[in-house]
Amino acid sequence: MHRIFVFCLWLLPLAARAQAPRPAAPPTATLLHPAAVFDGQDLHPGWAVLVENGKITAAGPAAQLTAPAGARTLELPGLTLLPGLIEGHSHLLLHPYNETPWDDQVLKEPLALRVARATVHAQRTLLAGFTTTRDLGTEGAGYADVGLKQAIDEGIIPGPRLLVATRALVATGSYGPRLAAVDDLPQGAQEADGVDGIIRAVREQIGRGADVVKVYADYRWGPGGTAAPTFSQEELTLIVQTARSTGRGVVAHASTAEGMRRAVLAGVETIEHGDAGTPEVFRLMKQRGVALCPTVAATDAISQYRGWKKGQGPTPERVLAKHRAVQAALQAGVTLVMGGDVGVFPHGDNARELELLVNDYGLAPLQVLRAATAGNAQVFHLADRGRVAPGLLADLVAVAGDPTRQVEALRQVRLVMKGGVLYRQP
Repeated sequence: MHRIFVFCLWLLPLAARAQAPRPAAPPTATLLHPAAVFDGQDLHPGWAVLVENGKITAAGPAAQLTAPAGARTLELPGLTLLPGLIEGHSHLLLHPYNETPWDDQVLKEPLALRVARATVHAQRTLLAGFTTTRDLGTEGAGYADVGLKQAIDEGIIPGPRLLVATRALVATGSYGPRLAAVDDLPQGAQEADGVDGIIRAVREQIGRGADVVKVYADYRWGPGGTAAPTFSQEELTLIVQTARSTGRGVVAHASTAEGMRRAVLAGVETIEHGDAGTPEVFRLMKQRGVALCPTVAATDAISQYRGWKKGQGPTPERVLAKHRAVQAALQAGVTLVMGGDVGVFPHGDNARELELLVNDYGLAPLQVLRAATAGNAQVFHLADRGRVAPGLLADLVAVAGDPTRQVEALRQVRLVMKGGVLYRQP
């Protein structure tokens, strides 16, 4: 009996794998017939797209496209087909702060719980039409994002293609959690200082799987303190040089003008947040080709968590500051990255960033749609996606309506394809 019992236990994982739902293997070719195609730059009514072996092989007027024998044809009347959206700032291992405060997530939630929740977050992100995500830090969950990426790539769980930053870098004493009476608390990022410490930390994170290095160029110092620069100019430059020598770029959390200035001079590729950026700093960003990821959705969400009744009471200063920063960046001609800092608010609600930039910040739907597809792909050096063109990955999304005119159409996701595999279809 004991042997039979052990044998049954051995069979359980096999049975679970056999029963786990997976997307069906795609046919050799699929011809998609939507009402229109947004190619990452412009809208083309009457176009069709041919997908073969996980890539786009043709796109153009439907009358000019012929599917090979045995191809599947998908009629998508009333839908707009567009490149899979690219989320520029996510934390898959976090969940909304109005559910559980950040400190409690880092200090109290078991790693296994956080990873299990992240698998659900990944699926929700993909089904919302975001087929690529730049995940900027595990916030105390170590290198769990590397394993999550591997599970997605191997088809174990559904999710977007991931660019991961692993632990992120902070200067000693400048991050959290903070409890004055407790020594050696687990931290939400890796502390590093000085030449040897910084080089070692950057190399360690890259060696463990980081696609991009994230640094906190400023943060709140001390209990109840205000944001101020963290790393010196020399330290930031060393971080960028060390990462760049391995072919990786650096992104910087920076909300103060001085933190932003140092990060830009160091050579980072994007500034995350940028709340207190000045016209001078944004002009410097334009000169150096540094993009801004404003994360307006996180600011909006946190303000509401703290009691702001949107549309009823006075607008909080932090929201007003974000408006000033975005306008100054646009006036300076800075490239905007689309990324909402999702995790602060629910995964799957990623379109919230685009909606706010249109409805509250005055950008055009076409402007944010270009940024969330071809624009993000260019900034993130992803030459194989972000557009609908022959030779690129068949990462495609179909939505009801015209998102180039009404950004809300991005909520009406009817089809999601990643690498030619359908994860959602009408």
